Amino acid sequence: MAVSCCAACFEDSLDLRAVREPRLDVVIGSDGARRPNVERSHERALQTVVGEVRVSRIAYRARGQENLYVADGALNLPEEKPSHGLRRLAAIESPRGSFEDAQAAIGRQTGQRLGKRQLRELVVRAAVDFDSFYEQRQHTAVEEQDVVILSCDAKGVVMRAEALREQTKKQAKDAEQKLKTRLSKGEKRGRKRMAEICAVYELSPVKRTAADILPATDQERESAREGPKAKNKWLTASVTDDAAIVIAQMFDEAQRRDPERKRPWVALVDGNNHQIDRIKTEARKRKLTVTILVDFVHVMEYLWDAVWCLFEEGDPAAERWVQEKSRAVLDGQASTVAASIRRKATRLHLDPAKRKNADTCADYLLSKSRYLDYPTALSNGWPIATGVIEGACRHLVKDRMDITGARWGLDSAEAVLKLRALHNNGEFADYWRYHRAQERRRVHESRYAHGVIPRPA
Repeated sequence: MAVSCCAACFEDSLDLRAVREPRLDVVIGSDGARRPNVERSHERALQTVVGEVRVSRIAYRARGQENLYVADGALNLPEEKPSHGLRRLAAIESPRGSFEDAQAAIGRQTGQRLGKRQLRELVVRAAVDFDSFYEQRQHTAVEEQDVVILSCDAKGVVMRAEALREQTKKQAKDAEQKLKTRLSKGEKRGRKRMAEICAVYELSPVKRTAADILPATDQERESAREGPKAKNKWLTASVTDDAAIVIAQMFDEAQRRDPERKRPWVALVDGNNHQIDRIKTEARKRKLTVTILVDFVHVMEYLWDAVWCLFEEGDPAAERWVQEKSRAVLDGQASTVAASIRRKATRLHLDPAKRKNADTCADYLLSKSRYLDYPTALSNGWPIATGVIEGACRHLVKDRMDITGARWGLDSAEAVLKLRALHNNGEFADYWRYHRAQERRRVHESRYAHGVIPRPA
């Protein structure tokens, strides 16, 4: 009853406005045609957070031309039946959980029922201004002592067949499974499309040493310094754009923060060659100096893979070996560590299959050696781990996109990723104001001559 009373009051206010709506002498559409004929009491339905109402307004008409409703522009009414208030709720609730959960949440808050397909369409519409919002967005300048950090990664999203990239679609079609009911070792379903995720943030440098990262004694553990803390994090993600486009957007965001390029720029990656190449290409294009560092945690994972070629499973000496080699890498001795791994595998007379992970680790250390300058990074107070982007892959993509049973279409996946990024960046409120202004321009102002909604003289 409370909702229906609110709807009745709201409709009364709209009716009063319709009675008082002044008639304009001249209304000209964007087609250049004048609308000389006027009719009152043209109605349209509007589904609001307090219930469905009827909106009455003046129609300006001309034979063979679409009607123009000046009041619609003044009220900034959406093209769809759901109001901006319901659309805002859809943009808040849908990125949080499943669309079914969003339907239920909106129903609890408003008493209104939105269909699942309708909800998806509203979410897609709500995210259309993401790119232009950040293109015009101004940021507070980076503090003098801060470092600008760029980081990128990718995460697979389960898609419907028609939304897969052509290569993945072909691989899935051509794949022959050994078993009918489940995948065998090494087989993939071929149903994922990679979402590219990028982060930009700042931090105040904290100088450290290898002993702070991997303390070997109680004294070192007690005196170990904590790493620098990220601040002003900004995330973006896309399942439609490739790495080159998303990384370019990452650089755009960094330049908005440091337009005069006074601060050091550091790119943290997990070792993916394509991402490294794209970062280097973008930096060259913009004539920027960007230090690229490979995540130290990934290096340690390679060392742990290698150690079981050289030691028996569960041997405590294996842990000491990884600690020793990791410290050596932190001290800038990656090439020496690679050589020692190969020598040890050779001394143990391991066959190629047994020493495979050891050789892979050595190859990795040598191929990435130029990006493993940890002594310089630590002395400058920079981070050497990709925790921020790894976390983003989890809470931006996995927590929502990997809900059990979810299979995504391209448009809805892209929209949800964009909206989750806005909420994570703490900029949804500012975005929504910008989005409503853009909707007014697209839906209403674009219909009138010179893009201006006429007003009473």
